[in-house]
Amino acid sequence: MEDKKVLLSVKDLEVKFRVRGRILTAIRGISLDIYENESIAIVGESGSGKSVFTKTFAGMLDSNGFISNGSLIFSDEELADTHVGNGSTAKRFMDYSKRKLDEYSPLEPGAATWREMRELEREKKARATLSEEAQAEYEAKLADLVHERTEIFNMKQTLDPKKEKDKIKKAAQDLDDYDRKIEELKKSHDRRIKENSQKAKSDAKYNAEYDRKMAELKARYAKETSGQATPAQLERNAVLAKEIYLSIGRYPLNRRIKLMFGLLKALKKAMTMGVDLDDEEQRNKVFDTVAFRVKYLDETAEKLHGTCILNLANMKYSGDWTQIRGRRIATVFQDPMTSLNPIITIGKQITSIIMKHQGVTEAEARRRAIELMHKVGIPKAESRFDDYPFQYSGGMRQRIVIAIALSCQPKILICDEPTTALDVTIQAQILKLIKDLQKEFGYTIVFITHDLGVVANIADRVAVLYAGQVVELGTVEEVFYDPHHPYTWALLSSLPQLAQSGSKLYSITGTPPSLYNSIVGDAFAPRNPFCLKIDTLEEPPMFKITDTHYAKTWLLDPRAPKIEKPEGIQDIHEKILAAYNVEEI
Repeated sequence: MEDKKVLLSVKDLEVKFRVRGRILTAIRGISLDIYENESIAIVGESGSGKSVFTKTFAGMLDSNGFISNGSLIFSDEELADTHVGNGSTAKRFMDYSKRKLDEYSPLEPGAATWREMRELEREKKARATLSEEAQAEYEAKLADLVHERTEIFNMKQTLDPKKEKDKIKKAAQDLDDYDRKIEELKKSHDRRIKENSQKAKSDAKYNAEYDRKMAELKARYAKETSGQATPAQLERNAVLAKEIYLSIGRYPLNRRIKLMFGLLKALKKAMTMGVDLDDEEQRNKVFDTVAFRVKYLDETAEKLHGTCILNLANMKYSGDWTQIRGRRIATVFQDPMTSLNPIITIGKQITSIIMKHQGVTEAEARRRAIELMHKVGIPKAESRFDDYPFQYSGGMRQRIVIAIALSCQPKILICDEPTTALDVTIQAQILKLIKDLQKEFGYTIVFITHDLGVVANIADRVAVLYAGQVVELGTVEEVFYDPHHPYTWALLSSLPQLAQSGSKLYSITGTPPSLYNSIVGDAFAPRNPFCLKIDTLEEPPMFKITDTHYAKTWLLDPRAPKIEKPEGIQDIHEKILAAYNVEEI
């Protein structure tokens, strides 16, 4: 893939959800590059994280979901190229920002001393309360008890008061027990803090030493931060002031003001902590806490010019997503009736998207919509333009959803199991349509599916997901014909199309792990018939098999015993060609 441009670079992505007072980690450290004009399939069992993964870069996470770590760098030169006016308003913003940055710059020489003072304060606070580890342990225990109580309470609400009195009584007793345990845990926690606080107050020797050290550090810090900004800092600050305005210039005035103060606060904190603002990566991270950074390139008397780093993991405003969702990243969902408005005509639904994102007249939008309807195979498009969704068959509705998704010529088309709800004969037509249109429009396909037959027909590469992680990644030939992860073996072994007549269909034993809990070792270990001892103790790294093929399993470690893949998936090349009618190139 070295000759292809990386369109979306995912690094160490972690996605969590707040569910009934607990945290569920749905995506656990995925790193994956998606290339221009390729077809990549995301496969795995239900709950493996396939849809959540793609929703993160389509801006469609549920309201209780959030990205807790990682980056999603989207490479789009047109969107990245940024111009803002360089008039009197811009100059006032930049002059103010430059003045404040110059005031903050003398804080940088004192960064090491500032960190020493904060560490000394943390140490004293931990002595007077609890250490970070002890507090985290308490919070985890409390969260578990509250969750278990909630589960019992919810179950109690479903019981029939007339027929299940004994169960209701038992549930009430259990609730009382949990209330008592929660109260005892809180009292024990408060008691420990009180005891530690009293000990800390009475430790005169420690407190005197603390006061002496803090006084010395404060005096040193005052001396270190008493100077003026250096010429190098002044020059850097001038560029930073321009980057601040480039990063906020697209917003309305009131939001611009708010974001400017937010960025100045973030930059002051960075200077105080000693962050190297000349380092591009560090500067990006500081900006990302408020608004994604636009790097300054040049300027004229009328405009400032820069290029932005589009980190989709740090999109904070809906207005930014409207430039990406639909225009650059579009989605085709499983059931077309959930994507179409039943009381608006098909034509109106296509033209409204075209007019919103492309700014054309209604007549031009109608012309383009009819042209798209022809491209996706709608017969007599002109006469069917004003029909309603219920007047179309399931396959035709899905073609309209594809037309809507392609109306703005996106760079990435996410296909979230788009053929599952369709008849088998229609599935083949839709898959062929998606691939044929890819040649014309040049988009990248990200195909979510649990159907490996679909993968064999549509994908260039395959990413196998399990418990929120990529456990195997490779070209479709590598993953199908030379799989290395036991989970991939299990998925292939369970294909009914590859089963022998009269043989028992293979099924994967057990269930995926709970993502509420931290997972020790390999997440697949409890279900893995080839499990090694180390699988239960330590998470495996991603081993490189070829330049394009990787697998996350200890079986690839040079020290691991030699284990052959299951007999049922050995020499499956001919079976797959026959079962899925795949043409060999």
